[in-house]
Amino acid sequence: MPKQRLNFIDRIKRIITGPLEKTVIEQNNQIISDFSGWHNKYFWGIEQSTLENNETIFAAISRLSSSIGSLPVKLYRQYEQQNEKVGQLLTRSPNQNMTPYIFLSRLETIRNEKGNAYVAIQRDRFMQPDRLLILNSDNVTPAIDDKTKELYYIIRNAGNKLVLHHMEMLHFRHISAMNSEVGISPISVLKNTTEFDTAVRKFNLEEMQKTDAFIIKYATNVSDEMKLNVIENFRQFFEDNGGVLFQEQGVEIEQKERKYVSEDVVQAEKLTRERVANAFGVPLALLNGDGSTMKSVEELNRFYVTHTLLPIIKQYEDEFNKKLLTVSQLEDGYYFKFNVKGLLRADVATQSEAYFKAVRSGYYTVNEIRAWEDLPPIEGGDKAMISGDLYPIDLPVGERNTPALKGGDNSDKKQS
Repeated sequence: MPKQRLNFIDRIKRIITGPLEKTVIEQNNQIISDFSGWHNKYFWGIEQSTLENNETIFAAISRLSSSIGSLPVKLYRQYEQQNEKVGQLLTRSPNQNMTPYIFLSRLETIRNEKGNAYVAIQRDRFMQPDRLLILNSDNVTPAIDDKTKELYYIIRNAGNKLVLHHMEMLHFRHISAMNSEVGISPISVLKNTTEFDTAVRKFNLEEMQKTDAFIIKYATNVSDEMKLNVIENFRQFFEDNGGVLFQEQGVEIEQKERKYVSEDVVQAEKLTRERVANAFGVPLALLNGDGSTMKSVEELNRFYVTHTLLPIIKQYEDEFNKKLLTVSQLEDGYYFKFNVKGLLRADVATQSEAYFKAVRSGYYTVNEIRAWEDLPPIEGGDKAMISGDLYPIDLPVGERNTPALKGGDNSDKKQS
């Protein structure tokens, strides 16, 4: 195992000069490895104006965060599920305050809002991952060491500063520009869109809240006294919200046209949905748009999983595998994996047909399918079968004529 993976303190690089550096060096291990003071200090900032005030962006981020949070992620070793401590961080409790769903969904929310989500890895005395703590993205800055060219993360909080090696930080991001380790926030990309949407809504709302306006036209022979009487009569009529309005000869009353146009709001909302869907990579139909060309819900789900979720999931799995597992575990075949099968389920008839063919071809075992359907395993259900009709998959070809070894109903077979 490389030397840098043996000791947690050795992986912390202090680049602060002066008296503060001496103070940090003299701190004991507990203080250096305790991130409680850095953890979620401001809950992503004082005010989430865009996320809270734009329902389309909220819907897109909510869809992504709930999808990622709902997917089971488990630790495997050569296809077999493991129950080791590092795996339990993502199946039971990442830290003392969060469930796996809250942890993953919040990470995805921050990643989509800020462009970057950071998680400090706190280790126990055996240098194994013990807690995963979400940091305020505004307080973290990635930096490349000029000499070693390795990536570090500078964490600032209340006048303090701590630098962590990249192996002690999980970093989930959107795409980044060349020579940059900072992901680009989709909300920043959508700045012009949200400002336009807000402006259209504000203008139309102001127009709707205005009182009705009228134009009173007089003929040239109308006296000043009659003008005053007409205005008073009309004012009384308007204040009483009805009644009798006498329109004198030579006087014409016309309601002034207001600029509020409902189609403006509809078009602005449609344009916003399309641009938000593109920025977050979410199918427009999932944002209540009408641009879906999918023939069925199953096809829409397959498109969503393939083109939206799988790239995100790949990033999560890579970070978990690289930084939560040791080199020896990786060499021994350990890995984290999300299960997306639940999102790809079709209707009952289609799914049953797929299960039926999978069992007959030895692709799945009976117990694997029962586990996906939340049913208990049955005796003998772990053995793969092939159509024949049906033989155990490991049965020699020469022994496959024995009726007693066949699966299914053989009562209709004629005896030779």
